Amino acid sequence: MRFNVDEGLAWIAEHPEIRDVLITGGDPLLLSDDKLEYLISKLRQMPHIEMIRIGSRLPIVLPHRITEGLKKAIGGFHKVPVWINTQCNHPKEITEKTAKAVYDLLSCGINVGNQAVLLKGINDDVDTFRELHQKLLRTRIRPYYVFYCEPAPGIDHFRTPVEKGAELIRDAIRGHTTGLAQPMYVLATNIGKIPLMPDYYIVDKNEKEYTLRNYKGEITKIPNIPE
Repeated sequence: MRFNVDEGLAWIAEHPEIRDVLITGGDPLLLSDDKLEYLISKLRQMPHIEMIRIGSRLPIVLPHRITEGLKKAIGGFHKVPVWINTQCNHPKEITEKTAKAVYDLLSCGINVGNQAVLLKGINDDVDTFRELHQKLLRTRIRPYYVFYCEPAPGIDHFRTPVEKGAELIRDAIRGHTTGLAQPMYVLATNIGKIPLMPDYYIVDKNEKEYTLRNYKGEITKIPNIPE
């Protein structure tokens, strides 16, 4: 059972500084239960591994993949937990079947988060953006990231101004619903993920105090405590 994985497992085993492993590339949940169990069990045998993450669209687009066999292969109580981050970009993608699949994952000890992509004309208006993140929470999926749409060929019509995502979090989420619904807005680059959240809330500061503004435009002040 090699599928180009044993070399990677051996490399991880030789690098005790690694504590967090992400399984991605294509969709890992398309692998058979046996292959997933092999991979997860080998990682869990390494004393330096503290958590395992899986990136998969299947809880959204193929929720009946969450079977008893899959849950047995990757779930269960263990000191090395599995986190699944899925990708849902619009509230209409979330069905009752997805809700049941997520509940089944959570019930066997697997945590579920979401990584959305900001898409012009799809989820870049206040009402859709808010409903997406509220519906994720109603489905027990924790909003994690919203990615700025990358400059890949042929998708320029889906790209918004960079500032748009931060504006949507300010105008649709922050103060308008629970803070649990607020994702981190980032851009994936060749030097890693870069947060794109400008500070709208610190209006001014001096040696004495900070001036802060909330989502309603109301102003308050707090003391400036020097280091």
